[in-house]
Amino acid sequence: MEIESSGGPDERPDEKSSPCVRQRTDADLEGCVRVLADVHQLDGYPVNWPAQPDAWLSHGPQLGSWVAELEGRPVGHVVLSRGGEGDLAPALWSERNGTTRGTAAVVGRLFVAPQARGHGIGALLMGRAVAEARRLGLHPVLDVVASDTAAAALYERLGWELMATVEQRWGPRQTVSVRCYAAPV
Repeated sequence: MEIESSGGPDERPDEKSSPCVRQRTDADLEGCVRVLADVHQLDGYPVNWPAQPDAWLSHGPQLGSWVAELEGRPVGHVVLSRGGEGDLAPALWSERNGTTRGTAAVVGRLFVAPQARGHGIGALLMGRAVAEARRLGLHPVLDVVASDTAAAALYERLGWELMATVEQRWGPRQTVSVRCYAAPV
């Protein structure tokens, strides 16, 4: 069963059986780090495990952060932020549309616990971040490593447009292919 988000305020359907999305609090970080560790072990996301995963989840100029819960436990996470130094999609979006980079908001730090997949949680989290970006008058964009085919499939199922695939240097010995997406207009 696919669950759709109205994109409105934080949602709390029947807490026992349906996922809900709500604003993240500091108290959620420990549970989110546990879920992120499971995701990293299974899927390799994030590609490079951060030295301080709780700080990684909270890093940057955030416009909002949300968790998904299922049966009272955190099972997913997403952040909406201003574009940072390594974000490619905001520049691509602005070039394509003749606007400034500041008209885009970056969806990131999206993950769903492996045992909670199949409940539409990724789509719910994406819907919440997109709704907030639009409420702020910004256009949602994101970057994803090309090897993360499951994430790319989700974005494409939700109607996101692939703007480009580019090589990005992440360090002196690491270059990755990154796919840059923009939400549907």
